[in-house]
Amino acid sequence: MAPADRPERTDQRPEQRPGRARRPDGRATRPTIADVARAAGVSAGAVSFALNGRPGVSEGTRRRILRVAEEMDWQPDQRARAMRTRRVGAVGLVLRRSPDTIADDPFFAALIAGVEQVVSLEQWSLVLDVVADDAEERAAYERLARGRRVDGVLVTDLRRDDPRVDLVGALGLPAVTLNRPEREGRPSPLPAVVVDDAAGTRLAVRHLLDLGHRRVAHVAGPSDLEHAARRRRAVEHELAVAGLTPVAVVETDFTAAAGARATARLLDLAEPPTAVVHASDPLAVAGLGVAHDRGLRLPEQLSTTGFDDVELAGHVYPPLTTVRTDSRAWGAAAATALVALLAREHAPPSDEGPRVADEPPEAYDVLLPPVELVVRGSTAAPRA
Repeated sequence: MAPADRPERTDQRPEQRPGRARRPDGRATRPTIADVARAAGVSAGAVSFALNGRPGVSEGTRRRILRVAEEMDWQPDQRARAMRTRRVGAVGLVLRRSPDTIADDPFFAALIAGVEQVVSLEQWSLVLDVVADDAEERAAYERLARGRRVDGVLVTDLRRDDPRVDLVGALGLPAVTLNRPEREGRPSPLPAVVVDDAAGTRLAVRHLLDLGHRRVAHVAGPSDLEHAARRRRAVEHELAVAGLTPVAVVETDFTAAAGARATARLLDLAEPPTAVVHASDPLAVAGLGVAHDRGLRLPEQLSTTGFDDVELAGHVYPPLTTVRTDSRAWGAAAATALVALLAREHAPPSDEGPRVADEPPEAYDVLLPPVELVVRGSTAAPRA
């Protein structure tokens, strides 16, 4: 029997039910998510999350929403559900980087290859959008959501209190983040694929300290990027444990040209460093080039470390000591996590009613294997 045709309870008049609208013939209409939201005093998005068992609302709010929905005799609209769960077979990736950065850094090619490796097996497509600033980035996500161009998105290059975490939720875009966002007092409602890059940076600094270096500098990425900030904090922490501070920290973008300029600034100091920890391999390779141009003997007069272990790292002179991460595996793991998320969200509804998530989103996090330091010829004990 359809909800609209059910006889009214004798112990409660129909008009006493919260949020029940009436048709001209006096019969109650099917309550909507908006009706439940008004009755519960929450947003429609919160109701959708609670009724579908998705993370993002507190347990107390979830229980209140479910109670109101039951009181209103809310039932899912199966036609609307079918329209929402129809897949388009595409995954979105928005990169807010300059074309120069993407061209210089093999990390992105490997990451995209890993994503494509998984989505192609699903016979899906990857929709890639490269943008320059916040406004273009927001517009890109809105385009992906409008007209359902993708089933879900991967969110990378996280920033502190990243607005995209809330944006994808508001747009109804299922998402997986590459690393877990750092949000003041608010855990992220999104599953994440996590690599401990700070641990890798600490390994690099400890290696230099063990070689006897005491004048260590850092070429850092932009401080608004969480991974760049984490790596800088790791450098400062490991030096502090040894009773040291960085000779200097030069913050720059991740292009090779910027890395060359940053290393030149460090070498121009009155007392230049004997070792430089770079936040990426392209920055480090550019730094090696500057040191060669200055006529320095490497690594005797300057030790250099990078991060990521891109293919080029083992083929420069001297071969680069760096932190190895598997960027392609990271991309593949992120795409796999998104496929799994979509499978959970598109699962058929249970006969027992709305699904309630018993696990927080981090229960679905994927922890990648620990990073490792690859020691090559670009590091040695400082010249006496």
